[in-house]
Parts: sequence; C-alpha cells; structure tokens
Amino acid sequence: MLDYALLERLCTACGISGDESEVRKLILSEIMPYAESIETDSMGNLLVFKKGRSVPSKKLLISAHMDEVGFIVTYITSDGCLKFDCVGGINDSAAFSKNVMVGKNKLPGVVCAKPVHLLGADEKKKSQKIKELLIDIGAESREEAEKYVSIGDSIVFDSLYENRDGRVISKAIDDRFGCLALIELIKSDLEYDTWFSFVVQEEIGLRGAKCAAFTIAPDSAIVIESTTAADVPYSENENCVCHAGGGAVVTFMDRATIYDKEYYHLAKQCADRLGIPFQTKTKIAGGNDAGAIHASRGGVRTLAVSVPCRYLHASSSLACTDDMEAVCALVKAVAAEIQKQ
Repeated sequence: MLDYALLERLCTACGISGDESEVRKLILSEIMPYAESIETDSMGNLLVFKKGRSVPSKKLLISAHMDEVGFIVTYITSDGCLKFDCVGGINDSAAFSKNVMVGKNKLPGVVCAKPVHLLGADEKKKSQKIKELLIDIGAESREEAEKYVSIGDSIVFDSLYENRDGRVISKAIDDRFGCLALIELIKSDLEYDTWFSFVVQEEIGLRGAKCAAFTIAPDSAIVIESTTAADVPYSENENCVCHAGGGAVVTFMDRATIYDKEYYHLAKQCADRLGIPFQTKTKIAGGNDAGAIHASRGGVRTLAVSVPCRYLHASSSLACTDDMEAVCALVKAVAAEIQKQ
C-alpha cells in the first residue's frame, strides 16, 4: 500500500509554478537516505540517481512535476484587496468564492466579486472573469495589506484533504501523486539503475522537464501524471476521457506528444499479464512533461502513465486509491521491461 499520509503532506504543501521550494524540501527529506546522488539544478528541479541491482542497457528517466496551479498577486487596491492572475490553466469559475492562502506566511483570504444582488441584468448573464475578481485578506487599506503581502506573492487554494472509502479529495493531486510514486520507487529495491526527476514549472509550459531531460540525457522516459477524468453527468462516450476507478491511464497521443507506440503496447501487455487495471485516454487533449522530454536532444522514447482525476486544476480534485496503486504497479513493471531490452 502506498504511503497516503505522505500523499497528504505532499498535497497540502504549497508550491505553484516557480515557487516549489516547500515541496522540494519535503521530497528531499524523504529520499535523501535512499538515493546515490541528488542534484538541485538552476531551475529548481531535483535530479536523482538510484542504484539498482544491475546496470540497464538503456538509461531510463522517470519523471513527475512538483508544481501546482494557483495565482500570483499583481496589485494591491487602495482598500486593501488583492488583484491577481492565474499561474497555470484555471477556469474563471474555479476561482470564485474559494478560500486561498497568500505568500510564505500563508495568509488566509477569500476570492470575492461583486455580490449577485448588486449585479445588473446584463452582468448576471456573464461569468465573472479573473481580472474582475479580488482577494479579501481582511485589510482595510493598501498600507495595512502591504505589511503582510507583496506584489508577486504566490497564492494557493486552501482546501481540506480527505481520504475515505478509497477516494482522495484534495488540491494538487496533479501532480503530487506523481511525486509520491517517484518517492515510493526510490525507497524500493530496484532491479536496474534508474534516474528520476522531480521537475518545476510544468503548469506554465513544461519548462523544468526540458532542462532536466537535457541534463540527464535519457534513452527512455516514463512520465507519471494526473489526467482529467470527465466521467461526470455532462460528458459521455469519448468525452469522458477516462474513468476514476477504471485503473491506470495510458495515452497514445495528446496535444504535446505522440507517444512511443511500442511502449504504449508494452504497457497494455504488462497490465494484462499482471492483472493491473488499465484504461486508455480516449480524447486527444491536454499535455504533460512528456512534450518536452520526448523532444530533448536527439529524441527520447517516452510513455505517460496517469491516475484519472476528476476536477483537475480546481480547489478540490478527486482520485481513487486503487487507481494510484495500479499506476505505481504498472510503472514499475514497464520500467523493468524497458531496462532489460
């Protein structure tokens, strides 16, 4: 069984793109006794080498990103409220009325907008945009707010973590679950020498992965991610993408990558052989760090294995523990097959 107490610590840590230090420190505290080498590069990526029982024929990189979506302070109004912008892809509707934490001191605030009873008839027909929203931190003036907040401070969702009846509900499952999976692999006995990267700034353009892949120069890579499960009433057929509770998700193509076809079929074969619940992502949408990794240097044969996650990039996402276990089992099996080829 995975360490779900550690998953809670990872998900509730704060680390939007470009400000991942809290997450990085937590990961370092977990992996330092188990890795042969750990480097923090100039971007803030963690590059980790774990010795196995054998030297593989191919250098394999297994990667996950540390950052989460969030916001950043752009202006402080005269009455002490905060204007802000998105860091990563967040729908405007996902921000309104949510509790947030601001800056390194995690100052509590709430995302607010013009009250409904003050909206005109035309305004009621429109969804309010991020640029029209404010964060109320309880300050009464700009001068008071500036005692606690600065322009450029990070803002994260403030939401509860729950794990019950086989379902985890939390912010930042994307991709703190991937970080947990890497930590579990690093702590385990591996058959082959393996490289790992915990990368930064995935949510704003796969930037950390680009640097990590260039430095490590792998032959092959597996990206562990969280992907959209749209198995909710307003979606059907291929638009469901994948199903929470349906097993590990393997992708043949998204908006950033056409995945290695042999590795895609290898994943299906491993799942069938070992009885690991498995599903294919049915919609060509989104992207992840594979988009940067597979095109690094002379090219890297790449596979993505994801946990299906409802309400991605919102204050609370939902994923099933059985799916998490399936992802970890499948990645370990596929990695060994790739390394012994």
